[in-house]
Amino acid sequence: MVFEKFHIDQGDSRELIKTLPDSSVDLILTDPPYNLGGYSTGNIELRWRKDINNDLAEWDTVNFEPKDWVKEFRRILKPTGNLFAFTSYNLIGKWHEAFDPVFDTFQFMVWHKTNPTPKIFKAGFLNSCELIICCWDKGHTWNFISQKEMHNFIESPICMGSERVKNPVHPTQKPVKVLKKIIEISSNPGDIVLDPFMGVGSTGVAALQMNRKFIGFELERPYFEAAKKRLANESNQMQLFSLISENSGI
Repeated sequence: MVFEKFHIDQGDSRELIKTLPDSSVDLILTDPPYNLGGYSTGNIELRWRKDINNDLAEWDTVNFEPKDWVKEFRRILKPTGNLFAFTSYNLIGKWHEAFDPVFDTFQFMVWHKTNPTPKIFKAGFLNSCELIICCWDKGHTWNFISQKEMHNFIESPICMGSERVKNPVHPTQKPVKVLKKIIEISSNPGDIVLDPFMGVGSTGVAALQMNRKFIGFELERPYFEAAKKRLANESNQMQLFSLISENSGI
């Protein structure tokens, strides 16, 4: 597949991923469904602030099985490639069962959200951590920064402000800061990053900002259109900056 900066498709990623050549992707960085809908207690209505939204999108109710992705992920990933996938406590065991036997290494990272949804009733812990599974083989690409910066722990606020897409709102949009850190340590400039559950395109934005190429798939048309707009804007800004730099001698 030949493309300059990014290539995205709207449709079922289970079928679209089959169009990718063998050993063609350097990094799979993705955020598939968590299947947390069955644990939701519903929205919490409050008089003094915006309701706390505990309801998840309809797509999260569709059963997600990590084992269904082993064959294609292994096929398209280069021998030097890495796999990072956001998940939750209820699926971490299934990820391990499916992927630990087929990779030399199966580890996990923790993303600590510094501003999680408050616990109004104060009857348990705040849901401030999300898990990221990490898989690779011997000889994988790895850019070790420093002992201090290479903990399997990342802290960042949830996606908010101007970064958060307002229309459509994606309930699990990830911060570009977190995605860029993963891309930095697990790939090199010019590498191809794949996100088969692209959402509103945050992985693609992070990849372009880190001078990587991006392939993305998304089933939901509104999310796909938002991602296409974000990636086009990011690409145009990069081209404009490049022109300004050339003209100014930077």
